[in-house]
Amino acid sequence: MPRIVHFEIHATQPQVLIDFYSQLFGWTFNQFSGMEYWLIGTGPNEQPGINGGLLKRPCPKSGDPASMNAFVCIAQVDSLDETLTQATALGARIALPKMAVPGVGWLAYILDPDDNTLGLMQFDENAN
Repeated sequence: MPRIVHFEIHATQPQVLIDFYSQLFGWTFNQFSGMEYWLIGTGPNEQPGINGGLLKRPCPKSGDPASMNAFVCIAQVDSLDETLTQATALGARIALPKMAVPGVGWLAYILDPDDNTLGLMQFDENAN
């Protein structure tokens, strides 16, 4: 059964939100592989909860129908291709096509039938 394994925060100015969440919650931020992507540590791994990521907002914040202004949850799936096929058959649209996250896996975003964004991740250390 797919579970939420990661969340993302989209930021117009990443450092502003890094400072905000670091001070508010004590979260830690580590830049990932020189990309404009920071891994967020939300607490000890032995406690319940999930970690996330912060990235520069990939589309306009407002005024554009494709704007995204939310935390994005990412569900782990066994097969990204099969899940995308099933999701679109059920009325979802692909918001971000399948892409490799090097050394982590395959990622895509969908819009559910009510235009909510959901990330889908198939872990695969060989993704490039």
